[in-house]
Parts: sequence; C-alpha cells; structure tokens
Amino acid sequence: MLPPLKPIPMKDRVSMIFLAHGQVDVIDGAFVLVDKTGVRTHIPVGSVACIMLEPGTRVTHAAIKLAATAGTLLVWVGEAGVRLYASGQPGGARCDRLLYQAKLALDDELRLKVVRKMFSLRFGEEAPSRRSVNQLRGIEGARVRKLYQLLAQRHGVEWHGRRYDRKDWKKGDVVNQCISAATSCLYGISEAAILAAGYAPAVGFLHTGKPLSFVYDIADIFKFETVVPLAFQVAAKRPSKPDREVRLACRDLFRRDKILKKLIPLIEEVLAAGDIEPPKPPEDAVPPAIPEPTSIGDAGHRSG
Repeated sequence: MLPPLKPIPMKDRVSMIFLAHGQVDVIDGAFVLVDKTGVRTHIPVGSVACIMLEPGTRVTHAAIKLAATAGTLLVWVGEAGVRLYASGQPGGARCDRLLYQAKLALDDELRLKVVRKMFSLRFGEEAPSRRSVNQLRGIEGARVRKLYQLLAQRHGVEWHGRRYDRKDWKKGDVVNQCISAATSCLYGISEAAILAAGYAPAVGFLHTGKPLSFVYDIADIFKFETVVPLAFQVAAKRPSKPDREVRLACRDLFRRDKILKKLIPLIEEVLAAGDIEPPKPPEDAVPPAIPEPTSIGDAGHRSG
C-alpha cells in the first residue's frame, strides 16, 4: 500500500503545462501522456497548479482521480489555449468559505466594498466615492482602453482595439491572438488558486452570470501588470507561432514573479474588504459521518 498523497501547497507549485495529442493516463502509478507511438511522457501532477488539455487529448478515469487527489486543476482548452471549454475541480468550494463569498456577493453594500477594493488594487488609488458598481465598471473600462493604447504605442504595435472572433480566434490580428493566449494562461492559474482556497469560481462581484466570474475578477486585478504587457512584447516580434511564444513567456513570468504565491493572499485580501467574519455553522448542523483526512494541501483541496 502506498502512503496517502499529500498535495503540495499552491504557492510552491509550477504554474501550468499544456498537453496535446495523446492519452493522459496513470501507468505504474505515474501520471503520463502516451502518444500514438506508445511513448510515455511523465507529468509531475502533484507539483503543477493546472494542466491545460488541448485538442487531441483523451483522459482516463484514473488520471482524473489522481489529478483530483493531488489538487491539480485539469482545464480543457481550444487550439493554442485561447478558449476555456471546461474544467475539473480538484478541490471545490468549502461550505464556510462559499457562504462567506456568497454573503459578500448578495449584499449590495458589501459587494460594493469588494469592488472598490478590486479597483484600488488594480489602479493603485482609491475608487471615486459615491459611485455604484456599474459606474465603477464604466470608469474601469475607459481606463483599460487607454492602457491598451499606451502599451501599443510603447511597443510599436498597430492597435485597432480588442477584437476577436470567438468562433475563429485566428481571424484576429497577432496582438489580439497574443492577448487571448496570455489571458487564458492567467485565467487557468487563477481558477486553480480560487479552488485551492476553497471558493467558487462562478460567484463574482464585478463580473457576474458566468462560470468563471470570480476568476475574471481576480485575474483582472493584475493582468495589466503581467500578461498583457508581455503579450504586446511578443506581438512586437511578429512571431510565426504567437500562441506558443506567449505561453512560454507566461510560464517564465509566473515562475519569476512567483504569481502563484501571491494569488491566494490576494483573494483573501479582496474578500476581507467586506469587513465581515465568515459565518459559523448552525448549532444543529450534522458533521460528516466519515471525517476528511488532514491534508497539508490548501484549504479547498480534496485529499483521498
């Protein structure tokens, strides 16, 4: 019998890897990608935050189970990683943290406090007073458009606005392809961190009504300090394979700036702006019949 797996904390992991054209499986206890020639590539599943599965991959039940136990998010993405189709939760929301997040999102006053905190973290200044969430969203949109223009000028890239075709990403110009690929990478590791912290990706504050609303909220706070300038840098070189160049650059950026180490504290800081305590369980609540084993992983990780 092998000892139980102990997930590595999110802050100590490699950010992400992309897999394509092969079957993801568990063979001889190892998480592997097997290509059409039968060659195995070993994947250190427990030390990766998320694995992006591109077209041409198949995943076995054993691989899904091992990824979930190790707390590694599997994300099914489109070609070049610029569309996120689905994800498999390696942990998922803890009841106490989900109720805390939901209470903040459902109360208009508390939600505004959280949105104002996001604004201040994103732009380095306090949000204008007496503004609603919609008004702050409008101010943010105007600033974002200006930031895109400034980055284009700085890197000598022709810019006609953020334009892309969801049905055919390659119709977009090179800089838009680079931005799409870069933000998808950031969304992947942001979702992995949100799940590891025990929160729900769908319960957002500025973004709402989407499966990844909270992911967009968190990623947007620092994407103009990280992946968006990087996308313009890559686009300025006119690479033949912009998606690959962007992904490699993002990987190096995430490692160099220790983004995973910053993500969960950032999430906690944003939610703490509501200035409320997480709700306590009801006195008549029934504990689990079979208690979960203690894990050294993050709060949201399942440990089998």
